[in-house]
Amino acid sequence: MKALSAEFSGKISGSSMIRRMFEAGIELKKKYGVDNVYDFSLGNPDLAPPPEVKKAILEIGSGADQPFSIGYMPNVGYPETRAALAAKVSEEQGAATPPDNIVVTCGAAGGLNVLFRAILEPGDEVICPSPYFVEYGSYAGNFGGKLVPVPARLPDFSLDTAAMEAAMTPRTRAVIINSPNNPTGQIYTESELRDLAAAMKRCSEKNGRPVYLVSDEPYRTLNYEDAPIPSVFSLYDASVVVGSFSKSLSLAGERVGYLAVCPSFGDAGELVAGLILANRILGFVNAPAVGQRILQTCLSATVDVAVYRRRREMMADVLRAAGIDFVMPRGAFYFFAKSPVPDDRAFVDELVKERVLVVPGSGFGLSGYVRIAFCVEDSVIKNSADGFARAVKACTRA
Repeated sequence: MKALSAEFSGKISGSSMIRRMFEAGIELKKKYGVDNVYDFSLGNPDLAPPPEVKKAILEIGSGADQPFSIGYMPNVGYPETRAALAAKVSEEQGAATPPDNIVVTCGAAGGLNVLFRAILEPGDEVICPSPYFVEYGSYAGNFGGKLVPVPARLPDFSLDTAAMEAAMTPRTRAVIINSPNNPTGQIYTESELRDLAAAMKRCSEKNGRPVYLVSDEPYRTLNYEDAPIPSVFSLYDASVVVGSFSKSLSLAGERVGYLAVCPSFGDAGELVAGLILANRILGFVNAPAVGQRILQTCLSATVDVAVYRRRREMMADVLRAAGIDFVMPRGAFYFFAKSPVPDDRAFVDELVKERVLVVPGSGFGLSGYVRIAFCVEDSVIKNSADGFARAVKACTRA
């Protein structure tokens, strides 16, 4: 007797390499001790939230501003939270975005599922540059969609907009970009996005329905070179920004994010109504109440980005010393480094022998690379150096 559907049996057997490596790390830590395992597998922020978050939590609990309540609210979120988010999005996008265009969601992941539920028909396609966040395929597939990865330009992982346009078909419904990018750390330029928007306009006109530009921006504040992050709202009307505060405020476990619909999109009201319905019928109902209250006073705060910037430099030094090639990430907190041998899983296996945990790039749609999350304590980075060096030598030994 089968406990699961055939689809889910297959999904489990090919489950996320990120989680598999994270779980392998748990077993290694039990065997060797936490200080003797160097786990770069999971993008789980290790910094404490900024002081403003603690202050907000204490005020919520004490009822200083209002009676303490975590009951239901409108599916779209608290009015005060939507207003605060609208002001933030308006500033970031350089476009006056009303609160009515904001839907508060259960993290960015919940937001993407809500969006795809509202816009996808079975067989519709979602294009993304590759490598890409591993769950995008599942998020589209949950609602009958199909992810269409398009290889980015190497070695810097910039957008190949010509290739992305060539991949567009009558079934193309959305293009999703993630900048700063997980896993590469790349930040796309305005020129790249302008070319992409022009291609999408041509596809929309040809297809007779909008192709949505979905900008997934949970790493927006983790920008180490102060590179401009272009406004998609200024470039393309049928655009939707997805954000969360898992990284900027270290609130990953609170699961609070948002969808923001471009104010110049002619069907914004209809789209928002669909997002609200999807938020309800998918069972999210509403985003976490406490997280929404926190955002009302903490949106101008952020974790200390200088810590991650320092760790980026430390990690780069470790990789250089080991002879591992990489492009310096401009944002997020990952290196997408080149494996010293074509088989990235073989390199990962050698690293596991050294109690160093990274994720094979094949799990992100590009083999021959590994993802290394440097949101870990300085000592983990420093003490992993010998393990990286030995693993490279073991892989490349004649």
